[in-house]
Amino acid sequence: MPTPTPPASGPRQRAKPAGTGTLNLRQGKAPRMTTLRTPGPTVGVVGGGQLGRMLAEAAAPLGVELVVLDPTPDAPAGAVARDQIVAEFDDRAAIADLAELSDVLTFEIELADQRVLSEVSEETGTPVHPKPATLETIHDKLVQKRELEEGGIPVPPFRAVEDADDIRDAIEAYGAPVMLKARTGGYDGRGNVPVEGPNEAAEALESVAGPAMVESFVEFERELSVIAVKGDGETAAFPIGENVHREEILRETIVPARTDDRIRERAREVSGDVLSVMEGRGVYGIELFETSNGEILLNEIAPRPHNSGHWTIEGARSSQFEQHVRAVLGWPLGSTELRSPTVTTNLLGDVSEPRPAALSGIGRILETPTADLHWYGKREARPLRKMGHVAVTDEEVEDALETARELRDAVTFE
Repeated sequence: MPTPTPPASGPRQRAKPAGTGTLNLRQGKAPRMTTLRTPGPTVGVVGGGQLGRMLAEAAAPLGVELVVLDPTPDAPAGAVARDQIVAEFDDRAAIADLAELSDVLTFEIELADQRVLSEVSEETGTPVHPKPATLETIHDKLVQKRELEEGGIPVPPFRAVEDADDIRDAIEAYGAPVMLKARTGGYDGRGNVPVEGPNEAAEALESVAGPAMVESFVEFERELSVIAVKGDGETAAFPIGENVHREEILRETIVPARTDDRIRERAREVSGDVLSVMEGRGVYGIELFETSNGEILLNEIAPRPHNSGHWTIEGARSSQFEQHVRAVLGWPLGSTELRSPTVTTNLLGDVSEPRPAALSGIGRILETPTADLHWYGKREARPLRKMGHVAVTDEEVEDALETARELRDAVTFE
């Protein structure tokens, strides 16, 4: 692909907030990729958080550049990507600008607007992966569960709820507790409310504040995650991870998962079935329950790189971020082979109220030869906000887990 001509003079232009006028980061529209060569293509990403940051880090060695769109000035990805367009996730004009700069569009946050992406893609000819139709399915958890059930994917019993009486009916049908979920907008456990009995139904529904659904509470041995990839005529999956949650927030991912081979194989089978239902290329984070009687049930899907896949940066031959870049461009996928047992532990905002981000106690992480620190570049620490993570590799997964917890607990927010 020909290299675009740079501006004739002056420093690199930065994107302006929406409403301040159209800004072209390159002269003219980037040509469509017709051959596999590097350096070359540009990937436009809706969302500029930590996932966008790590996508940019993985893209650079491949000769791929990223431009991100995010409403937060100096978003975490902005420091690593070639440029950032400062605009809302549903800003049609800004997304059209992003498409004109890009060979392909993708997203790192489900707040991307599938209708706008679809319209812009049709008008500009810039493809979107995963497809906007997949994003539409994912946006509504009730729609997601219905389509997956129709596709033969094993899911917990579920139903829509309109009022507190519907929750009480679900409790009668499924038994207590049940899990009430916001159909839209929930992430990182937000919007998920366990309901222990009929008397809690009204208060729980009020806390969700919007369209909701309810699921049977799954008695599970562990939560598993599969980072699966859908490429151009090929698929791949990384080794199965085990997720540890507290307060509905992911704290640790342990790879390989501490389960047996039969369970791992069944998890891979279900993830393959999930990919067959999803439309478009890219990485999919697939969360599963291993039940107490040895079944595998689908929990949720993220059509993007996922927090539970961060271990792949150090622990696998290629990371989930490199795979996503390869996949959306239609390039051959990389190896998903395990390099080493790996544990990642999230560094969450240990603060009672928002404050400027400042991290102490990282000396022990930096002094540990088997540990790697990832700081996300967020300016503000908030309660339980993901500020970074630590990855630890070791020959034994239990040793890696012990080290990761010790290093995490030594970190403080000032």
